[in-house]
Amino acid sequence: METTKLNNDIKNTITIDQAWYYGIVPNKIENGNLEFLVSEQKNTADLASELEIVLGKKISLKSGNQQTVEQLLLSNYPKVNGGTKLDSANNETYRLNVNDNNFLETLVKEARDLQSSDIHVETYSEKCRIRFRVDGVLIDRHKLNKAEYPTLINKIKIAASCDIAEKRMPQDGRIRFKFNNNYLDIRVSILPTLYGEKIVLRLLGSDASHIDIARLGFTEQENERYQLAVKKPNGIILISGPTGSGKTTTLYATLKVLNKPTNNILTIEDPIEYTLDGVNQVQLKEDIGLTYTEALRTFLRQDPDIIMLGEIRDAQTAQMAIRAALTGHLVLSTIHTNSAWGTVSRLVDMGIQPYLLSSTLNLSVAQRLVRTLCEDCKTQVDLDKNEIPEKFRAAVTDKQFKAKGCQSCYYTGYKGRRAIYEVINITKELSEEIKQNATSIDAYLAENKIDKLSQNALKMFVNGQTSLEEIFPYLITDN
Repeated sequence: METTKLNNDIKNTITIDQAWYYGIVPNKIENGNLEFLVSEQKNTADLASELEIVLGKKISLKSGNQQTVEQLLLSNYPKVNGGTKLDSANNETYRLNVNDNNFLETLVKEARDLQSSDIHVETYSEKCRIRFRVDGVLIDRHKLNKAEYPTLINKIKIAASCDIAEKRMPQDGRIRFKFNNNYLDIRVSILPTLYGEKIVLRLLGSDASHIDIARLGFTEQENERYQLAVKKPNGIILISGPTGSGKTTTLYATLKVLNKPTNNILTIEDPIEYTLDGVNQVQLKEDIGLTYTEALRTFLRQDPDIIMLGEIRDAQTAQMAIRAALTGHLVLSTIHTNSAWGTVSRLVDMGIQPYLLSSTLNLSVAQRLVRTLCEDCKTQVDLDKNEIPEKFRAAVTDKQFKAKGCQSCYYTGYKGRRAIYEVINITKELSEEIKQNATSIDAYLAENKIDKLSQNALKMFVNGQTSLEEIFPYLITDN
């Protein structure tokens, strides 16, 4: 056998339990004949006959070293804490039976235990599959029968209060589960595709007790600048980044700091991902006219101290946020831009006058999530500095850590993610830059030792916390 990793077609010819029970590893399929590698001690005619009965195929056995067979079993059919390898479609721990009334609960529990953010249920011309997004990456988890797929879709639709007869238009719904006295909300999105309906389940944990601003990933200097800005009685604090970069988590951590009996806090969100006692949270409902703008108008008549907007999407919402800040309120929100300073340009492009922005913007933060290498299996190798953009070569050594994969990290090579930030306080000097429509403030950032996203990403790489593949996008966008 040339490699220690099997392709899925060969690997899925047997289950994990069968592999370990018989001590066999599939080697190849040829003319309908299935060949297994087995240790010399177990290679008997009786074993071959039993496997032919169990698997219903013509079987041949090839003798191998016991240590080699065990290594192949660990690599391809590992059992982790009674569970299984993350990218294995043969999942014996969470056996899915579409006809089981609890199948959806089983699927969600599995995703939650693996700290997955999304479940993708999808169909193609000849196959159906379920994938989980773990640490920002989609990984195959289950294979499904084409005949079972409609049943699965209908059960999810019923649980999400969607129309099972509607198959041509997209639909949205929500499901709530209760695990160990904690509620788990699930946002359901249904999309008609060429071969059937695709469903994405977004897991929204409602328990905010684990969110702590001290554990988000701010450096000491960044945390100091951030805390200084959020203690101001009025103004705007904006957090930018793409979808899934942890912006909402940062906002909730900030609300926990600000949540005091003396403050009236109002939020408008889509969706409400966590619930916080003492905070008045409103769910966006655009279909009935409850938009960000409309909610903000009402908020201003509710005697608020602090307002949190889930997102600034358009010029009207941006203008209302500016108005709220000008009338003595602290406004927190998110926006989609590539950098902290890019937020300024985006708001100006939306029609916000620079003089208004310069007098209301307290803080602009850019945020990303970077996968961290598994400490149990990361390996140190030589680094060719030519792989690094020239601007950053002086900061790296001739060594690097790369992802390998082991049982601890479910053979992904990564374990968890860490946020990196770019935190810019709007000082008097920067207020003048805003009025002048300055497009770049790199000299100011360097002079005041404010790290950009690329610099914080590079520090993680140099410290052996992540790989070059993870940080490279941030380096080339700042090159």
